[in-house]
Amino acid sequence: MENLSIGTYAGKAKVVGTILGIGGAMLFTFYKGIQIHIWSTNVNLLHDHIHQNSHAQAPSSVHKDPGNLLLGSFVSLGSCTSYAMWLIIQAKMNKTFPYLYSSTALMSLMGSIQSVVFALFMHRDWKQWILGWNVLGVFYSGIVNSGIAVTLIAWCVKKGGPLFVAVFQPLLLVMVALAGSLLLDEKLHLGSVLGGLLIVSGLYMVLWGKSKEMKTTTPLPAAITSLEHQDESEPQSIGVITSSMENVHQQRQ
Repeated sequence: MENLSIGTYAGKAKVVGTILGIGGAMLFTFYKGIQIHIWSTNVNLLHDHIHQNSHAQAPSSVHKDPGNLLLGSFVSLGSCTSYAMWLIIQAKMNKTFPYLYSSTALMSLMGSIQSVVFALFMHRDWKQWILGWNVLGVFYSGIVNSGIAVTLIAWCVKKGGPLFVAVFQPLLLVMVALAGSLLLDEKLHLGSVLGGLLIVSGLYMVLWGKSKEMKTTTPLPAAITSLEHQDESEPQSIGVITSSMENVHQQRQ
């Protein structure tokens, strides 16, 4: 669905920008480096909760199962792969079924049925189904994440294509790092800054390549259709003028 066009500047910018984004995300994750203090004062929203549960969480934080780390890596890879496939399927579906609200409602309905069936197998104690104040989180997840966000993503895929949406995903790492440093008193490192710069640079290159590609492809059909309309209208206008002149000549006679 995406034209590579490696011989053009736009194609080269898209390829290099994608590589920079992936490399920046990997550098952001695997390299730490020295600590960097950006904010003079940080707000730790979880300070009291962490202080109360520090003794209970200490043994679990020390012990790490290598099997869980391996399983988590495969699950993360599967999540990225399925999300990429969903973007491509969404782009193809928009051509034959361009109704974003209906498709989002159908996806949410099917996801709700699957989640209920899965939850029934995992939690058979009915006390686990009592939400309490957690109903606020359920409403937020349903309305914002499953309703508004999915609809906006589908609209962006319809306008710019799957690559346009996917290239913004590494930028979430930068936003999470900044929010965590400001609100949760998490430490920023040199790898976070360098990886963030690579991610932003790659994002800019891909967007520049996409904009150049869209400028070269979109004006041509509009110019052709305008010329076709002009060619169709000229014979009709000539015929109307000729018939009106003949009528005037007959009336004078």
